[in-house]
Amino acid sequence: MLGLVIPPAGFFAARELSRVSLVQATAATCVSAVLGAAAIVLARRGLRQIERTLGRVGGEATARVGRLLGLISLCLGLTAALALGLYALLNLFG
Repeated sequence: MLGLVIPPAGFFAARELSRVSLVQATAATCVSAVLGAAAIVLARRGLRQIERTLGRVGGEATARVGRLLGLISLCLGLTAALALGLYALLNLFG
């Protein structure tokens, strides 16, 4: 969930605070990729634990939702990293 909260918070900070630029907010959004990858790994570990216990521990729906949110967060972070990389290339050659 934190990976999904970081991008709007960063862009809100860039809009409201004069010390934070849009480039810095986009760089902070790249952290979402790391948090999303961690969520996917933890969800996979949880699903494996559920399979090992034959579903007696419960939580399969929670693990699936965590995996979905992690995937969305990973995509947001990778998109921000791609945008930041293209911005750097444009500044370098333009």
